[in-house]
Amino acid sequence: MGDPRGFLLHQRELPKRRPVAVRLRDWKEVYEEFPEPSLQAQASRCMDCGIPFCNSGCPLGNLIPDWNDLVYRGNWHEASERLHATNNFPEFTGRLCPAPCEGACVAGINTDPITIKQVELRIVEEGFARGYITPVIAEKKTGKRVAVVGSGPAGLAAAQQLTRAGHDVVVFERADRIGGLMRYGIPEFKMEKWVLDRRLDQMKAEGTEFRTNAFVGGPAEDPRSIPVNQLEAEYDAIVLAGGATKWRDLPIPGRELEGIYQAMEYLPPATKVQLGDLERSPISAEGKRVVIIGGGDTGADCLGTAHRQGATSVHQFEIMDRPPEERAASTPWPTYPMVFRVSSAHEEGGERWYSVNTTEFVGENGRLKKLRGVKVEGPPSFTPIDGSEFELDVDLVFLAMGFVGPEPDNIIGQLGVELDERGNVVRDSSWKASGPAGAAAEGRVFACGDMGRGQSLIVWAIAEGRACASSVDKQLMGHTLLPSPVRPTDRPMV
Repeated sequence: MGDPRGFLLHQRELPKRRPVAVRLRDWKEVYEEFPEPSLQAQASRCMDCGIPFCNSGCPLGNLIPDWNDLVYRGNWHEASERLHATNNFPEFTGRLCPAPCEGACVAGINTDPITIKQVELRIVEEGFARGYITPVIAEKKTGKRVAVVGSGPAGLAAAQQLTRAGHDVVVFERADRIGGLMRYGIPEFKMEKWVLDRRLDQMKAEGTEFRTNAFVGGPAEDPRSIPVNQLEAEYDAIVLAGGATKWRDLPIPGRELEGIYQAMEYLPPATKVQLGDLERSPISAEGKRVVIIGGGDTGADCLGTAHRQGATSVHQFEIMDRPPEERAASTPWPTYPMVFRVSSAHEEGGERWYSVNTTEFVGENGRLKKLRGVKVEGPPSFTPIDGSEFELDVDLVFLAMGFVGPEPDNIIGQLGVELDERGNVVRDSSWKASGPAGAAAEGRVFACGDMGRGQSLIVWAIAEGRACASSVDKQLMGHTLLPSPVRPTDRPMV
């Protein structure tokens, strides 16, 4: 602990966001630089709390008080080492994670928690800038080959750990670029893609091989298709890390009308424009009246994207009640507080409507024109309130209602991997996927991340990838020195 009185001397402070009028004219990240003295003052607020609940609030088990103290003392090199001891990609989590560690912070019992996420982000950026973060090359090759299917945070974490353990790792990605939802589901204003490419360059230098346009188990007529039996024959282990990409739909009258899209039909082409792959997105909100159905992070990503494309108006619907301003009794410390939050996208405009259920889409000549909905009483019933029906003129609707598990066809079906009642891959305590035949029955197929857990946070994906890599390494070598921060049965503090 750097300053025993730091939490008494300093109030919680975050970096300022660039003015709305300025940032809506580009797609760059929204935050301004945070001065080093201000950051060190925030790090000094970390208390000598005895039992740092932030360690368990984060599934990665980050050593948060340690690197807060090191930042306060200006020891950036050791802070970077301590941070990377538990987290392969703090530059991703520092930008994208909702910070359950801060919800578990002891200071948060009766005051504002420590700005853990911002300190984390600054450590990794200083580490890159000062040359502390370099490729970690395995001292000895094992001769074992591992296929990782999926290049999101879980797949990348598993791949990096296994490569560093000396295995030959190939990551297969069906899209044209590596990164999964971090590449095409996260807009530039939340994380510019050079951040992702910088870490991929490190992984390539370490020896991880990446293959794009590689659709493992895809239809035979798809030129990207790679037969599953090819992986079974060529690799000693297969790690399934394809994520939960089966989106939740809204099967109400009028769903077939033109102008209604899933969020993941809308966000990827918008990113491709920024990457230079497209001149213009085929789905643009420019001059349109937009409704986003879903009040979570993906909905906010659609909101910020629509603002930058020049939408005339944007409404965001959420069927749940508006969260409280302060931590409620239903989410006591140290659980993650379900409170009302204003993201950068919400700050930029639009209207947020809570306790709303969409009942019908109305069109003309096959094109969406109106939306009908009703106010509802809160969960669990969501009972319509008499007399609260409404109609709204709309040109575009984006469905951002989350994901319900992995896509059940292609690789899962061909491997014979079992799914549970929620549609997720069944794993045992050692991350092995259950299946009646082939490599799964032989214990050579493993599953981690959202594919087995269901839609979750980026920190859970990385933690599962690290733990899965430990199990794979032990399977291949009989022992392992790789850390295993979580188990398949672990659940967040919510």
